[in-house]
Amino acid sequence: MPSGATTPRPPFLAPFRNRAYRALWPADLLTSWAFEMETLILGWYILVETQSVVWLTVFGSLQFGGTLIAPLFGVACDRIGARNLLCLMRATYAVLATILASFALADVLTPIHVVCIAFVMGMVRPSDLSVRNTLVGGLMPPDLLMGAMGISRTTQDSARIMGAMAGAAIFAWLGMGPAYLMIATFYLASLALTLRIDRVAPTLAGLPASPWREVREGLSYVATTPRMLAAMVIAFLVNFCAFPLSGGLLPYVARDVYGMGQAGLGLLAAGFATGGLIGSLMLSTVGRDIPAGRIMISFTFVWYAMLLAYSHTTVPALGIALLALSGFMQSLSMVPMAVMLLRSAEPRLRGRVMGVRMLAVYGMPVGLLLAGWLIARFGFVATATGYCLFGLLATGVIALAWRRHLFPLSAPANAR
Repeated sequence: MPSGATTPRPPFLAPFRNRAYRALWPADLLTSWAFEMETLILGWYILVETQSVVWLTVFGSLQFGGTLIAPLFGVACDRIGARNLLCLMRATYAVLATILASFALADVLTPIHVVCIAFVMGMVRPSDLSVRNTLVGGLMPPDLLMGAMGISRTTQDSARIMGAMAGAAIFAWLGMGPAYLMIATFYLASLALTLRIDRVAPTLAGLPASPWREVREGLSYVATTPRMLAAMVIAFLVNFCAFPLSGGLLPYVARDVYGMGQAGLGLLAAGFATGGLIGSLMLSTVGRDIPAGRIMISFTFVWYAMLLAYSHTTVPALGIALLALSGFMQSLSMVPMAVMLLRSAEPRLRGRVMGVRMLAVYGMPVGLLLAGWLIARFGFVATATGYCLFGLLATGVIALAWRRHLFPLSAPANAR
């Protein structure tokens, strides 16, 4: 190639040339749809049955209990392989959904049952994203990674649009039991597709098992690599301050702020996801050329600004529009973060790095529980405003503290 020439940009659908990716993408899509359907259905059920925003935040928090053991899932990913671990996880989802559907069809379901199943599901589900990202990182060459991650992200964003809408419609039309039978079917189909992916040799295969040593190695690697440590702090921060406002608290916002029902809740969830989907599609086409570290930190600021505006509107249509803009900014922040971590991590530590990344998700249940307590005392607007202002201030501190590792184009965080 002549000097100064640029490498042609890969076609948008280039990742699908990989046979394993062609099976992984629809498997992830079905899993993501099932996640969104059951989150919306169960969140609404808990709110209606208990009439308590505190119980709603408890339910939302329990779904993320497994973030505390996410590094162990990272070790398992490196030891038995991401494909095998995904199969075990998705089989677990199918069993739990079938149990809950059985309770609902037998008309014996209670909020206690839902909370208990949410607790068990929450020990496994938080690591699904990190394991699937690790698998994508192992399947794709560096020049296709941003595109593949952008396309993979569309499974989550489309699920938040169609999955949320479908979940609300099916729940209202058919009831809890039939809705959960459909969710269980999605999980089983996802498992069948995941089983079609060829096994990849685990990076720790054949080595003596020492899970805690391997966890410590992953934590030490992240703690001593500035760009990764900065990404983890940002990840914890947005899970604590940002995601509760556009996720777990949406049933409360729909009913008590906007005066809407299940259909309105679906619209709010779909608004945020539509913005995220547009951002993911944009990154899948032009993302190879962007400096991931710089983009990650820059759009985190804008994300908080959009959420701040959203928290002060009482007009549903404007709230949905601002949620869509928030979703767009969220995608432009979080996808580059994942690509930066996968692209610059040592291959033998990739699973553990993504496991540590999911540990940061524990900020969400903490943020949800605190938000429930604050909303009950000070109201939604004051609580959301405080969350956004704290997020903006903390992100500014992160940008200053790690500016040498995140902003220069020559930094590893911005490698292309």
